[in-house]
Amino acid sequence: MPGRVVEGLETIPPAVLAGLALGAAFAAVAAILFVLGERWFPTRRASEPRYSGEGRRRREIREYLGEIGERYAEDHPIAGHPVAFYLPERDVAITFDAHAFFRLRNTTGTAVVLVEHEMPVAHLGARLPFETPDPSPEPARSAFAERVGNAYGTLGLPTTASSGEVRSAYRERVKEVHPDHGGDEAAFRELREAYATARDHADGRGGD
Repeated sequence: MPGRVVEGLETIPPAVLAGLALGAAFAAVAAILFVLGERWFPTRRASEPRYSGEGRRRREIREYLGEIGERYAEDHPIAGHPVAFYLPERDVAITFDAHAFFRLRNTTGTAVVLVEHEMPVAHLGARLPFETPDPSPEPARSAFAERVGNAYGTLGLPTTASSGEVRSAYRERVKEVHPDHGGDEAAFRELREAYATARDHADGRGGD
């Protein structure tokens, strides 16, 4: 029986054997590239903040509350549930957590506002249970322009750079600052934040 197996293998055409060897080589290269890709561009874990979501909304809400002159505390606990923002002078809580929203609304006297991660901050005023002044558009534009400029500066690009240039610059810079390559965790977070801001800005201009 063993002799027959060997004899069968010897009758396989060389082209087939070469194809099998080539396929195995391609599979090995693909596996190596996948591992390297995960190290250089790690997949975002569910526990990491989404810079296009809650992290960005928090930043915009801070700016908005500052513009309308409202004092606030972040991650303030109410009845054992931390809320993203609490306005002590109004007894108003702002949360991204739907479960906390319903629990607090039904069990406390605090006014609770639910904010979706992708909700434009301009809509927050309409949800707050008190009259809000219209924030001055000029400071808002100035703050936005400064944030965009800082993001492009972190990537070493002008604000006219295209989406493709933003991606390329990020891929080059991430090799220098990624913690797996000896970089600094804070610098890596700053780079990802800058990339998200610059990418959105470039996409908004229609740059490719």
